[in-house]
Amino acid sequence: MTHADEEPDRPSALPVLLEAVLGVGSEVELNATLQHIVDSATELCAARYGALGVIDPERVRLTGLFTAGLTEEERAAIPRLPDGRSGVLGALISDPRPLLLDDLTADPRSVGFPPGHPHMRGFLGVPIRVHTEVFGNLYLTGKRGGGPFTDGDLALVRVLASQAGMAIGNARLYETARRRERWIEGAAAVTTALLAGRPAADALMCVAERARLLADAAAGVVLQPTPEGGMEIVAASAQGDPGDLVGTSIAPGSAVLEQLLGGEPVFIEDSATDPRMTTHVRERFGPSMMLPLQSGGQLIGTLALPRGRGGPPYDAVDRLLASQFASQAALALVLADAQHDREQLAVYEDRDRIARDLHDLVIQRLFATEMMLESTRRRSSNAPTGDGDTVGDELGRAVDELDSTIQEVRTAIFALQQPPTDAPTAFRGRVLRETGGAAVLLGFQPSVHFAGAVDALLPDPVADDLLGALRGALAAAHRRIGVTSIGVEVDATPALVRLTVSDDGGTESGGRGTTVTWESAL
Repeated sequence: MTHADEEPDRPSALPVLLEAVLGVGSEVELNATLQHIVDSATELCAARYGALGVIDPERVRLTGLFTAGLTEEERAAIPRLPDGRSGVLGALISDPRPLLLDDLTADPRSVGFPPGHPHMRGFLGVPIRVHTEVFGNLYLTGKRGGGPFTDGDLALVRVLASQAGMAIGNARLYETARRRERWIEGAAAVTTALLAGRPAADALMCVAERARLLADAAAGVVLQPTPEGGMEIVAASAQGDPGDLVGTSIAPGSAVLEQLLGGEPVFIEDSATDPRMTTHVRERFGPSMMLPLQSGGQLIGTLALPRGRGGPPYDAVDRLLASQFASQAALALVLADAQHDREQLAVYEDRDRIARDLHDLVIQRLFATEMMLESTRRRSSNAPTGDGDTVGDELGRAVDELDSTIQEVRTAIFALQQPPTDAPTAFRGRVLRETGGAAVLLGFQPSVHFAGAVDALLPDPVADDLLGALRGALAAAHRRIGVTSIGVEVDATPALVRLTVSDDGGTESGGRGTTVTWESAL
């Protein structure tokens, strides 16, 4: 029904319209823009109630409803807001043209109001277009003063809807750019964390947790194929306790499983009611995305991001960004695994070097000591009584050499026993780690000797101070000219620990090198 006797151009309304148009274009946040539009339209036409319904083009129904005029109590009293599947709202979705009604309840397309919904009569509906796409509909009802809406009201709302379409388009671009930026930053953070050498279980948990936060999901889980042909949740992150999520399996033969094992994403409208979902945890979730973690044709697993029951569905932008994140995370997992293999190989190569050092250095020392003792034994059997002191000195040197050799063997054995990818926690391992790192800059490996039960005797504060002194001494030796060898000795007794770092700098020109000693009482 129209009202031709009303003038659509009302001078008194133009300032209000201009203010509304300017106000609508001032927002950059999408939700704030939508709320401002419905508030402006309600004020512009003196309507008691207003609403802006956002249309999901895939589902052809309302997925969001921004209201004006309803109090918190009135909105809470309505068990469910209209979804646009039927009634006058549905008619405006299926036929997106302006609609003006004197009595909403008398229209044959009306299906009534849900319990608790305020009574409404006059109705004005206008579609909002963003470019050529119908983004949503603007609804007004309850003209203040009791009269019907007029053609003038309709003209004003159509102008506002036209400007709102441009404002919504700009806000959507801004919102999409921000969401894309967050997902890119999240993918970069995951890549950095995975390539830092985290264990496999922690890496999967990192992917699940970061994806859950980015998608605003109730949970983030990673599933991996099982030997039986199914899939099992191996890592789970939830807003609360993940509970029984970890260990939940998808049985072989499931329709969802066939898609996942084939590397195809699966998008679920409602996990609790979708017949494809067969796990016992599905009842607690609503919309969900299940994305393959796949890189170079290799399927690592699946990233699932379910939202809670009644949560908003994922839109096309969510799906695209989450799929890109999953691809990036899969690549990072593959690179992290390859890096782990390289580190393992480096450890094995280092163990080969240690074995060669044991053979070349320790065995030679033992052989030389054996020859020294044999020579001493022969000499002592033929020496006069007065040569006993000389024999004793030689035997003492032999014993010292054997003691030094024993310390070399202990150090090498400890290095071989160190777990390949774990950072050392014992003091011996930390010293070896420092000297190993210095070897990269020095071009040679400093020799290290330990005396006493250094791991048992040194408390953490003293160990930290001693390591700091070792770093400083190694750095100072690196700066000196002519240093070709460095010796590090740690001698610990129940009362005292002594660190000695010596080098051969300057020996070619007649100098004696440099020796630095650091002591601390225990």
